[in-house]
Amino acid sequence: MRILVVGAGATGGYFGGRLMQAGRDVTFLVRPARAEKLRTEGLRIVSPFGNAELAPKLVTTGDIAETYDLVLLTVKAYGLEAALDDIAPAIASETMILPVLNGMRHVDVIKARFGEKALLGGVCLIAATIDGEERIVQLTPMHNLIYGEMSGERSERIKALDATMQGAGFNAKLSDDIERDMWGKWITLASLGGICCLMRGSVGEIEAAPGGLAFVLRFFDEVVSVVKAVGKLPGAPILDMARAMLTQKGSAMASSMYRDLQKGAPIEADQIIGDLLTRAQEAGIETPLLSAAYTNLAIYQAR
Repeated sequence: MRILVVGAGATGGYFGGRLMQAGRDVTFLVRPARAEKLRTEGLRIVSPFGNAELAPKLVTTGDIAETYDLVLLTVKAYGLEAALDDIAPAIASETMILPVLNGMRHVDVIKARFGEKALLGGVCLIAATIDGEERIVQLTPMHNLIYGEMSGERSERIKALDATMQGAGFNAKLSDDIERDMWGKWITLASLGGICCLMRGSVGEIEAAPGGLAFVLRFFDEVVSVVKAVGKLPGAPILDMARAMLTQKGSAMASSMYRDLQKGAPIEADQIIGDLLTRAQEAGIETPLLSAAYTNLAIYQAR
């Protein structure tokens, strides 16, 4: 299976690098400046599961001359439209597009551009960053990639993709209900992002503050109420796990959106918080905490 990984940042670089390390046919689509760095310094991964220094195959935007079997789309949500323009020459009639973007807005955007057939559902769970030496640093042992047909069908192509992903150095899982998994991740992201950015602290700091625990639980319940009305709610074990993670005493966990906010970097406020708020408003659901979080983040974005 010929794989094009769009982006070689913390997510694309990690999963694409592990696939490459396992002998899969991987090419990275990157910007010219990133390509130059990767050519001179290599793709470097620092991980609890072993470090790696790889010499990746690269193609730069505007230079794609062939199509691929799988496009692994790992860009930030605010870069989606530009990325779809970039990958257009790589898409053939049987190409699978596996996006691991946050939220659900990208589903309709990709369908409108390349058709429903091309789209797979995907969820990645990893905490990783690019350090000052431009190495990909895995921050926790979690490195899960979940995928499936949006219909839930166990098609021949999804079984072939699963065979490619298995044994590649991360936890790979074929899901029979990837849409529910995507909504489940959105619940966690919106809750974690909202509480950390609104309160300007980590999970443990918020839990320890006066009124912090009650605030977190109210925010979480608000998000769950929206997904229950407009999406596919995951089962009680997943919700219980998310609730426990968001209220863990002493936890240093914070959302990547909060880390980006602290650095003055662009954030996915519209995709993680704003889109969920819009769906709540269309369904007539009152979400005062979600609204407050989005207003707060919109001010930051405007600056």
